[in-house]
Amino acid sequence: MNIIKEIKKIARELNSKNRGCHAFDHTERVYELCKHIGEKEKANMDILSIAVYLHDIGRIDQDSSNGVVCHAEAGAKRAKRILEKYNLPKEKLDNIIHCIKTHRFRGGNKPETLEAKVLYDADKLDSIGAVGIGRLFFFASEVGAYLHNKDIEVEKTKPYTKDDTAYREFLVKEQYIKDKIITKEGKKIAKGRHKFMVDFFNRINKEVGGDL
Repeated sequence: MNIIKEIKKIARELNSKNRGCHAFDHTERVYELCKHIGEKEKANMDILSIAVYLHDIGRIDQDSSNGVVCHAEAGAKRAKRILEKYNLPKEKLDNIIHCIKTHRFRGGNKPETLEAKVLYDADKLDSIGAVGIGRLFFFASEVGAYLHNKDIEVEKTKPYTKDDTAYREFLVKEQYIKDKIITKEGKKIAKGRHKFMVDFFNRINKEVGGDL
């Protein structure tokens, strides 16, 4: 039995209900980043492959609650139920669940294993750079936000509203991601992707302001 192939099939079906910017194409991009970073950092790719395919299966719980439920924690619980039938060694199973639970890095859920750090970095890297910009506008469309507001006052806005533009998300979260990356290889990738986003939003601010 090819466990990784089977898990990928299960994850694809479960993620089919996710909103667009967290659909299975996101998982596949994160997989490619995990493969690149994991090989550089010498991570266990069997553990990492299973974890990356299952890392967003709790998204439906978070989206349906408008962010109240943590998808990483919900996904870890779902993944444990799925993986129990495969009789994986306890250490391997625990590491996979840890990877999923900590890939969002909220509260006390900090990635401790090498595989968890790689998944955390790969997931964050997919939210910056050119792909990150595309995902931000995709998300803004999903919640019915404006295209852009260069004069936005973040403290006066709320998530999941018409004010939750791509630029707001950048100001609130994405501009800080490069400083949260953990692995050496991840930091190298983040540097270029961050610069691309900064240049883009500087450009769109000028265009919206009438600078041709």
